[in-house]
Amino acid sequence: QAQLVESGGGLVQPGGSLRLSCATSRSIFNTYTMGWYRQAPGKQRTLVACITNGGSINYADSQKGRFTISRDDAKATVHLQMNSLKPEAAAVQKCHAKSGFIYIYWGQGSQVTVSP
Repeated sequence: QAQLVESGGGLVQPGGSLRLSCATSRSIFNTYTMGWYRQAPGKQRTLVACITNGGSINYADSQKGRFTISRDDAKATVHLQMNSLKPEAAAVQKCHAKSGFIYIYWGQGSQVTVSP
């Protein structure tokens, strides 16, 4: 049922770190670009980071140097290490699989809350 299973969200203080994980089937993992977008309340979705099957990475400019996305081929899992988190990162971070600009699958989302 769940094509993408996400974990790792939670509450963190400003400047803290979280690691998001997204596990999927091998067929999806090997076929599509995978990553996360975020969607704050009342806002449009914004790409956080994504990585292709070949390992090509794209980060949002605001996340470069603080976030790291990686793939674990053995577990068909993508990880997003988020450091130096800011309050504006408080949003649902949603794992996705896409082909070009077309979203094929997406997960339940991980709630990231940044608060003192």
